[in-house]
Amino acid sequence: MTRRSIDDIKARANEFADAFESYNPRPGDHNAPLPSAMAVKLAAWRRDVAERELADAVQAAREQRLSWREVGEAIGTTGEAARQRYGTRVTS
Repeated sequence: MTRRSIDDIKARANEFADAFESYNPRPGDHNAPLPSAMAVKLAAWRRDVAERELADAVQAAREQRLSWREVGEAIGTTGEAARQRYGTRVTS
C-alpha cells in the first residue's frame, strides 16, 4: 500500500466533495439496490434508533404513571417482560 501525504489526502477529499456537490441523480438512482453490507448496516442503525425511541416512549409512559401491564400491551408483550426489558432505564 502506498503511503499518502496529508496534502494528497486533502486533495482526494476535495475531489470527493466536488463530486458529491455536483451530483445529479439519474432516473432510477433512488431505487438502486444497496450493497448487502450497507443494507445490513442501515437496518441495524434503524433498529437501534427504533429501540432508543421505544425506550424513551416507555420512560415517558411510566413517568405518566402507565402501569407495566399497559406498557406491555402497547408493545405487544406482557407487563413483566416490559418491566424486565425497560425497568432498569426508567425511574418510576
